[in-house]
Amino acid sequence: MCDDPTLPPAVERALREYRALLAEHGPTWGEDPIGLVRQIETSAYLLDEHAFWITCLQQVVDRYPGIGEQEIEARILELDLHEVIRDALAGQVPDNLAALRVTPDGARLEANRQEVLTGAAFHTALLVDSSRDHPVTVRVDGAEHQVRPGGARLVRISTLSEVVLDGIRIDLDGLTRRVPAARLRLRAGFPCRWSVTGRDGQGWYPEGVPHRIDAHRRPYFHGDDLVLDVPAGPLTVTVTRGMEYAEAERAVTPEEGAETLVELTPERLYDAAARGWYGGDMHVHMNWTGDTVGTPAQAAAVQHGEDLHVLNLVAGNVATERVYDREALAHWAGQDLPWSDGAHVARLGVEYRNDLLGHIYAFGVAAPPARFHTGFGDAMDWPPNAEGCRELRSLGAVLGYSHPFHLPMGDDDPPASALASGRNCSAREIVADAALGLVDSLDVLNHSSVQATAVVYRRLLGAGVRLAATAGTDAMLSFARRGNQSSPPGWERVYAKVDGPLTAASFADAIRAGRTFATTGPWLELEVNGCGPGDTLDLKPGDTVTVTARAAGPELLTVQLRTADGVLAEGPPGELTAELTVDGPTYVVAVAEGPPGPRSMHYAGAFAHTSPVYLDVAGRPVAREADVRWCLEYLDGLADLIRTQARLDGAGQLGDHLALLEEARAVYRSRLP
Repeated sequence: MCDDPTLPPAVERALREYRALLAEHGPTWGEDPIGLVRQIETSAYLLDEHAFWITCLQQVVDRYPGIGEQEIEARILELDLHEVIRDALAGQVPDNLAALRVTPDGARLEANRQEVLTGAAFHTALLVDSSRDHPVTVRVDGAEHQVRPGGARLVRISTLSEVVLDGIRIDLDGLTRRVPAARLRLRAGFPCRWSVTGRDGQGWYPEGVPHRIDAHRRPYFHGDDLVLDVPAGPLTVTVTRGMEYAEAERAVTPEEGAETLVELTPERLYDAAARGWYGGDMHVHMNWTGDTVGTPAQAAAVQHGEDLHVLNLVAGNVATERVYDREALAHWAGQDLPWSDGAHVARLGVEYRNDLLGHIYAFGVAAPPARFHTGFGDAMDWPPNAEGCRELRSLGAVLGYSHPFHLPMGDDDPPASALASGRNCSAREIVADAALGLVDSLDVLNHSSVQATAVVYRRLLGAGVRLAATAGTDAMLSFARRGNQSSPPGWERVYAKVDGPLTAASFADAIRAGRTFATTGPWLELEVNGCGPGDTLDLKPGDTVTVTARAAGPELLTVQLRTADGVLAEGPPGELTAELTVDGPTYVVAVAEGPPGPRSMHYAGAFAHTSPVYLDVAGRPVAREADVRWCLEYLDGLADLIRTQARLDGAGQLGDHLALLEEARAVYRSRLP
């Protein structure tokens, strides 16, 4: 790819470096081989990362019965990833791979036959899967590849490759079907997300764009008035534009050698900006290792194609000191990115990372921070995340914890359910930092467990913490195939009610004020006596308020109104109203849910959650004793976890963590009766 003369020189140099790392190391870009990085190596074939972890755990347990939890990751690093891929696929053959099943009696080739335009090259991976009880040698284009008994090996091949097993050349004709070429021109009248599929859902793309697939394994790309080469034959064209639009579809049959124009425009479902609401994705990476290199031009195409009002592209590390997109942040910090306009704001931000204590997004930073992460490589898990929050706050950022909690939990589960051990990126320090007013939000909508995160969020609200509900997808433009992280940014959004025109500052102010709801697509409004999320009503004991939720979305099943004491009312989508007589301080939120469907990229299905309307009584804010004690118990558990699992240099660093937790305990204790 040629240099882009419109880019700042430092940004262009960084992109050249990333391309060199990808060429040399593949999708890991040479990062240290921690468990996450090993998963990245397999992500092009195992789109569901859970399949990777489940398979690794099974292989480790089979080899080391009774292994302790602390040893598991070290043993995962020993596994043969080719065999992990083979086992995790469980006999399935994805579209970007062929399998050579080597049996005691011979071999057979399995593949989803791909259509290839006449004259075009075709490259794929060959998974040699042996069930023989002795080693196997496969020769590919003259190079020998050894496969251990019962083992597997991945090798890159093309349709011109020579693959030889047992002295016999393997027939590769079953990989492809040559078809005559035609051309499509796609036009909607404004930038959109397109999908062009043919036989067996095979995707077709314009030249030069990454071959992205989303969490539903559907191919997509962005733009308008686009031209692409396609097979002459039946195709399906679909178009949409983020969650505010429906999907339009058309079947076409382009003729060989001719160009077919498809004019197709998606219908708008709702217009949030017309109501003063603007949707943002607080956690998107332009580059973060991967199978391609993300560029500002791609980010611009995605943002406009999804009609995503606010895009926060975060600079962050993976497993080493290298911070991806640091140069872009240094150049553009405090400025709107060049493609921003009156309805779309893009900024460079930060993901501040510690895998034991949690990851934090920062939006609206005026300058790069001095520190982006702790606890990687030989670095200690110190200082506490609170120090990173304070620095980012000093740089003008609005902050929130990202992808907070991963394991399922219910409303009545103890804090231990949220404190599962291991360096799994859970937002463990949130209970302390939120009490101390160091963060503004929690990404209730994320790519992990939204239900578990919502439970913790409501515990914090009930304990008197004021936090906005936000959303961050953790989408990565440098991955074309990685499940919901190769899905388009904005597949979850935080909608914020903005005062006046949309700017980075007005959007950040709306989050700080709690005028938000987070959603995978459904529209969700909350009103209490005419007030909305972020507002506070000062009431007297015995006062009655009218609470109303309005929810819309084709995927919805239920809507709930909830207070600190639990569910106030529940009903079908539409309008839900209840009367609430208050005898003590509380809050009200609305929650909407539905099953998995094509509009939601989250495995749990459709989900939306508002920030609260706070109901103070006689001047007192909510501080439900059960929630306060839950938070205190959580902090005790976090202290134990830090003592046993944090990498610290001496009693002084441990003391800093414990002092932070004690400061937070004092806040919660002050709220007890």
